[in-house]
Amino acid sequence: MTNEEVLQIFKDCGALLEGHFKLSSGLHSGKYLQSAKVLQYPDIAQKLCKELAAKLEGVKIDVVIGPAMGGVVIGYEMARALGVRGIFTERVDGAVQFRRGFELKPGERCLIAEDVVTTGKSTKEVMAAIKEQGALTAACCSLIDRSGGAVDFGVPLASMAQVEVATYDEAECPMCKAGQPLAKPGSRVFK
Repeated sequence: MTNEEVLQIFKDCGALLEGHFKLSSGLHSGKYLQSAKVLQYPDIAQKLCKELAAKLEGVKIDVVIGPAMGGVVIGYEMARALGVRGIFTERVDGAVQFRRGFELKPGERCLIAEDVVTTGKSTKEVMAAIKEQGALTAACCSLIDRSGGAVDFGVPLASMAQVEVATYDEAECPMCKAGQPLAKPGSRVFK
């Protein structure tokens, strides 16, 4: 599946939004990729994740971790495609944690499955939680890499599509300066 074919799926599902958005990274953007609108269709989610799993051929993975909220469905589908167990992290009082009895065994090799990577902040928080349990991050993956390949996790990063979309710090955001209303569609709670 090509970059263009993946983006066409997002367009067809009404998941490529335009406006003024505060991303989970805290940055502002004029475009937002709402992966949940794509992942509401199990056949599409399965197809995307099966192809994404093929990009990780040769990487030994014991468990897939999908950060809540955006990575839960992708994590589940990636675990199914790879034939391993799938768990997720949650944010509690701003900190990424394993809850609901989820735990990792020392030395387990983990795949972090995200919907969209922009700065990599959330993924790095999950990597720290994995390390705290004595496990290893073997690779990371996302449906969309908004960094244009710039984010480096020190392990392989596979994605279905790379997109370069301008992002801005709030103080430099042209949409803020123009008084355009701000939407916060991501899962991170901002104050």
